[in-house]
Amino acid sequence: MTAADLGWNEDLEREFAPHAKQGRLAARLVRETTINYGALVVEEDGGIDEVDVILSGKVWHDAACDADLPAVGDWVAIEMGEEGDSPVIRARLGRMSCFSRKLPGNSSEEQVIGANVDVVTVVTDPGSDHNPRRMERYFTLIRRSGADPLVLINKADAFPEDHCEAAKAELQVLWPEAEIHVVSALEGSGLEILKSHLKPGITMCVVGSSGVGKSTLVNQLMGEEWQWTSEVNEVTGKGRHTTTARELVILPGGGMLIDNPGMREIQMWTDEQTLRESFADVEALTTQCKFHDCKHGSDKGCAIRAAVESGELEIERLESFLRLDEEVEKLTQRAKKRQMATERWAKRNRKVKARNLEDRIELERERRGEWR
Repeated sequence: MTAADLGWNEDLEREFAPHAKQGRLAARLVRETTINYGALVVEEDGGIDEVDVILSGKVWHDAACDADLPAVGDWVAIEMGEEGDSPVIRARLGRMSCFSRKLPGNSSEEQVIGANVDVVTVVTDPGSDHNPRRMERYFTLIRRSGADPLVLINKADAFPEDHCEAAKAELQVLWPEAEIHVVSALEGSGLEILKSHLKPGITMCVVGSSGVGKSTLVNQLMGEEWQWTSEVNEVTGKGRHTTTARELVILPGGGMLIDNPGMREIQMWTDEQTLRESFADVEALTTQCKFHDCKHGSDKGCAIRAAVESGELEIERLESFLRLDEEVEKLTQRAKKRQMATERWAKRNRKVKARNLEDRIELERERRGEWR
């Protein structure tokens, strides 16, 4: 295995040059725990070694938010230290892409799902997990991340072919350029589709609801029981949750996979422009409204209402757009409030430091006076 197999490239090489002069080594994070990280270190002779690393206090303090801290998939500069010392992360290199969502709950924080990801694979099924509105959220987040989308509609063995194709067609409308396939992890079909996207240096992130077959697909790619898989619940028709931690896995055939715990919430972490691009059809209709400040309700000459009434635009898609637009607006407001609070805290902290400095200077002056 080489650094290139892990995704190392010329851009990273240039950014890392100053760290190399300081004797630091490049490493890619493959695992994150509450106390440290697992990393694949590129040694001076070009070899790859896996070690546990810790985060330096400076990197932690310099991070404006948790999303700025190193995450699985990130490239970092580490200092190995003396024998017996724990290697320390001294810097995080720039991200080429970042797939993230808003942290669940009322927070305004970003949660990084995977850094430096080339392909985001969403696993779903044509049954109880089929939800075009949720897929709109996934597509919006993928657009923002900079990665390519891949959707696998799993469990084709459990549903009629026409039912599966209808589910595929419904999702394809949401993003015509997205690659969407109907597969059966149980029967092994569709494995070649995954393999066609995975080659040395390419990182894929696999996401989806619990029980849709993510772990089964990972097992097939690994060629062994990498993740424990459980039986399907007879009542709900869903598999029980199996993946419990985020981890970057090196695949035997080349490429890397970030497997994720099942996501119960897909909350928005994006900007208004990306949202508009994801709903280009709705956005195009807004330009046809008679009045530029149309509220898209009972206003006269509303092109969106006319499109819904004529069947050109599904009411569910419009409602989804309005909900997501409201979420993005609330997220922006929360972020502004958080920024204001942070600035107030920083200003107060500076004042406290200034007062403490003045007190120390005064004490020093008094001490010097006593020595005279």
